[in-house]
Amino acid sequence: MSGDTKAPTGGKVFDILAQSFLNEGVSTCFALMGDANMNWATRLAEGGCGMIYVRHEHCAVAAAMAYARKSGEIGVATVTCGPGLTQIMTALPAAVRARLPLVIFAGEAPLKSGWYNQAIDQAPFVVATGAAYHSMHHAARMPVAIRDAFLQARRERRPVVLGVPFDLQNLDWTGSADLPAPSREVLPALSPVPPHPEDLAHAVELISGARRVVVMAGLGAVEAGAGAACRALAERCDALLTTTLPARGLFHDDPFSLGIAGGFSTEVARDCLAEADLVIAVGASLAHHNSDGGKLWPKARLLQLDTDPVSLSQGRLAADAHLRGDARLSVEALAEALPPRAADWRSARLAERIRIAPADSMEFPPEPGLHDPRDAVAGFEAHLPADWQMVNSSGHCSFFFAQMPSRPYERFLTIREFGAIGNGISFAMGVAAARPGDTVVLFDGDGSLLMHVQELETIKRHGLNILIVVLNDGAYGSEIHKLRAEGLSDAGAVFGRTDLAAIARGFGIGGETITDLADLPRLIAGFAQTGGAAVWDVPVSDRVISPVIRRAHPPH
Repeated sequence: MSGDTKAPTGGKVFDILAQSFLNEGVSTCFALMGDANMNWATRLAEGGCGMIYVRHEHCAVAAAMAYARKSGEIGVATVTCGPGLTQIMTALPAAVRARLPLVIFAGEAPLKSGWYNQAIDQAPFVVATGAAYHSMHHAARMPVAIRDAFLQARRERRPVVLGVPFDLQNLDWTGSADLPAPSREVLPALSPVPPHPEDLAHAVELISGARRVVVMAGLGAVEAGAGAACRALAERCDALLTTTLPARGLFHDDPFSLGIAGGFSTEVARDCLAEADLVIAVGASLAHHNSDGGKLWPKARLLQLDTDPVSLSQGRLAADAHLRGDARLSVEALAEALPPRAADWRSARLAERIRIAPADSMEFPPEPGLHDPRDAVAGFEAHLPADWQMVNSSGHCSFFFAQMPSRPYERFLTIREFGAIGNGISFAMGVAAARPGDTVVLFDGDGSLLMHVQELETIKRHGLNILIVVLNDGAYGSEIHKLRAEGLSDAGAVFGRTDLAAIARGFGIGGETITDLADLPRLIAGFAQTGGAAVWDVPVSDRVISPVIRRAHPPH
């Protein structure tokens, strides 16, 4: 199929490759250039694509992940061949498990060389992560192959890596000037699928026989626009609301929202979910952490509403009953079919408990000069402007930052499916690129930030408006708490409290050490006025242990 778009006549193969990406509507690309991608990337930039030139290949792909999640578009990144590609092996499985569509232009070693020092069989590396890999060795078909890669990324919701030998890129283009119709024009225009009447009747019967119901929404509910329908269903059947971690904040302003269901659940949420006899999972993947390995709702059956329902998920029987269909249409049909139930569980007393109870009430001895991370997070929750974009990284600190109940889904990004730290600064850059007019706040730990601290220079150079808030415990937090619980030495995971504020100033951005939380209103107001980029180093006690760690690793 050919579209109306014309490629420039003459030129090189890399010209047509760049034009093919622009034909897909690509407006942002995260890049680190080398021999196998630099000509293509230069032409892409000259064609009007906004380029974010990072300092590490992993960060290019990780930033594209956050860009894809925040923008709803395909994330695009580029790295060179050989070592450029091997550097992205952590980001790829993270994107696969988060079901994020990416297209990555990776280049390949030149075909004409009998030996090339960066040559490697790239496909097995990529395929092992769960991503797709395509070698593009026939110049005339490359525009169609690029269109097909975008189609595959959209349909399969995973990364697609393209390998193009750079000697082929530098050949004269002798093919057609016509570019294929872009993937958006080729995708089937499918309407949402309603639930089958018989399946609906079974689901209504199941809900009618339950006494304590919880409606849990995942990213499928977000994408289907089912938030309001979930609220209406919960009200109709006296149910409480909760979300998976990736969808946190969808019901942030509902008095009967329990927040996150999973390892990051609050004490109130765990108490209520333990009472539940039915959980209705709407567009949720039913991951192991989502149910805390089945311990979160021990008495409940689970009804899954999804376009592709499953019984087994991550090695466990996750759902007892299923309703296949679009999340919003299925929830609306359930609400219409169910008779209204008098409020019992949804009481004013429970709403007040949800509102005032701390996420974690465990007491720890105060340490002079160090903050309790829960107090620090509460301070930021109280004073950060409501319209700023929040990004939560991974690691021990991420539990505390997830407990910011006023922050809606639209302004709080969490991607944790692979459990890797070190992604936070990349995710913040991706969100900043997707929301160029917004202020972005990254919440991270010292160990995670230091893994890719070089990207502070990228943030400075590109003028990204990012405030980085770091809970600095001078260690890898999860590891020290696990080692201590085992009665083992924590020496290998303790590094001392690096002066992160001074490092930030060395990169030419702002740096503050927060010794008094009472200074937060003044500091936040100042940053809101000046914008720019900064790192705020918050020294915290390494003796405050998150409930996630306490449950999984009780002291011996």
